[in-house]
Amino acid sequence: MDRCICIHGHFYQPPRENPWLESVELQDSAYPYHDWNERVTAECYAPNTASRILNGDGRIERIVNNYKRISFNFGPTLLSWLEEREPDVYQAILAADHESRKTFSGHGSAIAQAYNHVILPLANRRDKHTQILWGIRDFERRFGRKPEGMWLPETAVDLESLEILNKLGIRYTILAPHQAGRVRRKGSREWQDASGGRSDPAMPYELRLPSGRKLFLFFYDGPISRAVAFEDLLESGEKLAGRLLGGFPEDASSPRLVHIATDGETYGHHRAWGDMALSYALHRIDSERLARITIYGEYLELHPPTHEVEILENTSWSCVHGIERWRGNCGCNSGGHPGWNQEWRSPLREALDALRDDLSARFEETGGRFLKNPWAARDDYIGVILDRSPDSVAAFLGKHARRKLTEKQETLVLKLLEIQRHAQLMHTSCGWFFDELSGLETVQVLQYAGRSLQLAGELGGDSLEPGFLERLERAASNLPEHRDGRDIYEKFVRPAMLDLQKVGAHYAVSSLFEKYEDRTELFAYEVRRDDFRLLHSGESRLAVGRATIASLVTRESEAVTFGVLHLGDHNVSGGIRGFRGEEAYHAAVGEIAGVFQGGNLPESLRAVDRIFGGNAYSLKFLFRDHLRKVLRMLLETSEGEALSAYRRIYELNAPLMRFLSDVGYPIPRSFFLAAELAIGAGLRRAFEAEEPDLERIRRLLEEAAFSGIPLDEKGLAYALAKTVEGMAQRLRVIPSDLSRLRHLDAVVEMGRALPFPVTFWKTQNLFYGMLQSDYPKFLQWAADGDASAAAWVRQFTSLGEKLSIRVAQE
Repeated sequence: MDRCICIHGHFYQPPRENPWLESVELQDSAYPYHDWNERVTAECYAPNTASRILNGDGRIERIVNNYKRISFNFGPTLLSWLEEREPDVYQAILAADHESRKTFSGHGSAIAQAYNHVILPLANRRDKHTQILWGIRDFERRFGRKPEGMWLPETAVDLESLEILNKLGIRYTILAPHQAGRVRRKGSREWQDASGGRSDPAMPYELRLPSGRKLFLFFYDGPISRAVAFEDLLESGEKLAGRLLGGFPEDASSPRLVHIATDGETYGHHRAWGDMALSYALHRIDSERLARITIYGEYLELHPPTHEVEILENTSWSCVHGIERWRGNCGCNSGGHPGWNQEWRSPLREALDALRDDLSARFEETGGRFLKNPWAARDDYIGVILDRSPDSVAAFLGKHARRKLTEKQETLVLKLLEIQRHAQLMHTSCGWFFDELSGLETVQVLQYAGRSLQLAGELGGDSLEPGFLERLERAASNLPEHRDGRDIYEKFVRPAMLDLQKVGAHYAVSSLFEKYEDRTELFAYEVRRDDFRLLHSGESRLAVGRATIASLVTRESEAVTFGVLHLGDHNVSGGIRGFRGEEAYHAAVGEIAGVFQGGNLPESLRAVDRIFGGNAYSLKFLFRDHLRKVLRMLLETSEGEALSAYRRIYELNAPLMRFLSDVGYPIPRSFFLAAELAIGAGLRRAFEAEEPDLERIRRLLEEAAFSGIPLDEKGLAYALAKTVEGMAQRLRVIPSDLSRLRHLDAVVEMGRALPFPVTFWKTQNLFYGMLQSDYPKFLQWAADGDASAAAWVRQFTSLGEKLSIRVAQE
């Protein structure tokens, strides 16, 4: 077939990990999810692994993995997060690439991406090489094959970057139509101007590099891509299919390729249910043989380029001014902030570039004393980033160290390489993309800079921080309260910095509320407990102990002793210091424990302060997720008592509230708030119950509707979806449990009748799995006369109706 369609999705989120914890912390703006990675996964990455195709009645006909049928790339840092936090989604993505090779003549649907989304034309040659190499090595480790293509961040391009792509084995990349300069048919001497998006996107092009090597380029269809991203094309699969097919001219006599490229998040996150429009469009085009669905690698094999191209360097797909969005006040922004400017972009770029150069000089000088070739070691360090096991680190050091290193020297080398890793991360493009210097993404890159500076400071030499902050001060915030880059650094970066003693302080404080094993991992650290005692005196508790805190990244460790006193509620006071020997430790424990067990709390506080003076800690020093967890524990009793009081007030005055409502008299705010809190808390508990009480939920909803109580719709929908998912998982373990099936059916029916939408996405997936595996067996048993199996089939069919899944009885 001469008509071919390829859809490319660029799936990416900026790295959001706390640089000291190597983990994404709680982000309240993503509520009801833990963080934005989790939210976008639920709205986009997961739905595309199991997208629904509906029949004419609006019921789910089949569930398909979209990644099998499109070209896609995932940011390596995002894949790393998915591997740890969403393993089912991660495995489905890898499986899609593997299975796609059967469909696309041996070519896989996944392509690589430059590692952490650095704007390559703004990087020096060495960093370009590392970014591209790390992206390739990460891809090979995950997908088990070499990548044919690579996505350039923001499609920002220059010839030097393309030379490196070619040198490292990449065959093609994808660019925006306006990035073509001029084109000509191969063998012809006459070039034609293709600037302004005048290149023909229906074919691949050959680019002859300055070195004489060749790279292949695809320029995506701009109008259709923009319509998918910014118009209403994803309102239906029919509309998407029609627009894609409309890209073929009626009189085409040669092979034609219609291909588009957008952010992958368009299919579900930016455009709700966009994944379903995509899956339906692909299904219709393929099943009706309207065009051949392909990917770039396959198309290139079947249709080698007939034309050559020259590119316009220092251009990108998201800045009409080239690449100025990442280094100047070009006017490109997110909008919505009249009067703001982005003059801060230039001094931020200058500050980070200067820091990179200073760090590079030290890396080369110090690293050269321990490493055969520091820059070759940096390139190879991606193997350690992907696998930090002792064997992996040992193999890396054995390959690159000049000689056998001591433990202290190994830590020094690992710190040097971590400085370089964070120096890469601090140039992530998102730090410049948005409107304000104090935005989350810019603070994130400043935190990576802060981690690099901290590690560099630990290795000795003159501090690089004063010069960095002086440059950063030239970057002015649009918000008067944040002044400039230095002020933002002092507010949001310095307080986030951790050292081993602060990690120990977190462990000490949290040990009052959590039970730890003798060996515990806390994010990027390991705590080896040598001694621990938890003492009680009335409502107060005292934790004293000795432990070794070790970084799982740099292997640096420190032995500490601690004492923490909990006086009740949020009142926690304690301290930590380096281990000073067994005698000093036991003397300190004896003194503090003796005073505490004597019931003298003021003197206990003074003893803790005296022994650990200058290093006092409280609940504020807990890491964010642990702090929330501890505060929930501490608030449980007090909040429960408060809610009970509100519930009594509400129940006592409910008849009066109904009367006031009937006669049109405004309900007193005190009564209204009591009702809102009592009903909201009651619904939350009812929705989170393992087996929800439907009658109680119905009564609470009636009360809420009657009183006009606003509900936390997002939170309640999320809670019920999780509860129903748990019920479905338990049913799948014992599918013959008819009573459990009936209750699940009833809860789903209740969920559909709620005054707000609840998405039973994972439950539908579980049901669909049972439809393939369990349903045929029960259907056969029912046909053989088994009455209980027949009852099961009827109930299962009923549940399918409520989950909008077609259950065909044959």
